[in-house]
Amino acid sequence: MKILDSIVTQAAGIAAIRRDIHAHPELCFEEVRTADVVAQKLTEWGIPIHRGLGTTGVVGILKNGSSDRAIGLRADMDALPMQEFNTFSHASKHQGKMHACGHDGHTAMLLAAAQHFAKNRNFDGTVYLIFQPAEEGGGGAREMIKEGLFEQFPMQAVFGMHNWPGSQIGKFAVSPGPVMASSNEFKITIRGKGGHAALPHNGVDPVPVACQMVQAFQTIISRNKKPVDAGVISVTMIHAGEATNVIPDSCELQGTVRTFTLEVLDLIEKRMQQVAEHVCAAHDAVCEFEFVRNYPPTINSPKEAEFARKVMASIVGEANVEAQEPTMGAEDFSYMLQAKPGAYCFIANGDGSHREMGHGGGPCMLHNPSYDFNDDLIPLGATYWVRLAEAWFAEQAA
Repeated sequence: MKILDSIVTQAAGIAAIRRDIHAHPELCFEEVRTADVVAQKLTEWGIPIHRGLGTTGVVGILKNGSSDRAIGLRADMDALPMQEFNTFSHASKHQGKMHACGHDGHTAMLLAAAQHFAKNRNFDGTVYLIFQPAEEGGGGAREMIKEGLFEQFPMQAVFGMHNWPGSQIGKFAVSPGPVMASSNEFKITIRGKGGHAALPHNGVDPVPVACQMVQAFQTIISRNKKPVDAGVISVTMIHAGEATNVIPDSCELQGTVRTFTLEVLDLIEKRMQQVAEHVCAAHDAVCEFEFVRNYPPTINSPKEAEFARKVMASIVGEANVEAQEPTMGAEDFSYMLQAKPGAYCFIANGDGSHREMGHGGGPCMLHNPSYDFNDDLIPLGATYWVRLAEAWFAEQAA
């Protein structure tokens, strides 16, 4: 691996910052302390900053030369509302909050790159360091864009990176096209007519209506969309009734829909509403249908994905840059990729053997209470950020 010596030299200091952030997790739009740490370090290194986009976002501004070309590098900062099982020294100090997705590490890798850039600006243009709040459900990327991220800081491309547990350290993954799914929620209320369970003919029972509806939704996946297109409808909650001898007045279904394209999402939403309303009508029940679109699919632009792959290969070798298997998880970096060309890649986090004594004993997987970011990634991830920016400007100038 061709890791930059200057970054390796400073790695221990950046790892200490990462562990400090891990010990003080903050939820979406509450990343005040984290943003203060980021802003303080960037200012200490002589990097101008802008604060406040998306409430707690921080943008570092690295200018060099005379070119008006610009690139964005993004890291998310927020934690998850869950209890940490780890008991090592940098475990969460706040009940019910944990950095279980590695955003502390994402922030650290971009800070390490910033520290290098502060003294080594081998590019002609501007690098914007985007420290984003509220990826975990808050849509922080969307909010930063709404508040003028790309107007205040015009850039021609934007790149993101996420740690990926289970793969061997020293590997990357990136591919063109959809790499993470859209995230959507639905809530359906079936209004029937309650009554005595011994006299069902006198009422309209919403429970069998709900059962039929859940089964019918799966025919959308198997019979309405193309077999080669991915899509998931999961009914994850069914609520009805309070007593064994009472037919309830209503039944509520909730769940999630995931797709890799907006076209499939449009189809699923339309057909779900049709199925729900007509199944209810067939049983003389009333349907209330709600469908909320959260994050769109994360779609890498082909040119930028291939460019990122070449940069990775120059650092770790071709054999260690893998195809990025799409996942049905969702990511709000998707909003940035809707606005700008770019690519979102994975960097391997290892198998969990890096964790110190006192870890929770569970698997080192994302959103697991025993997870911890692998500090060995910091020099590698930071080197990727630096080489990506340098190569991008060099290609633009060619």
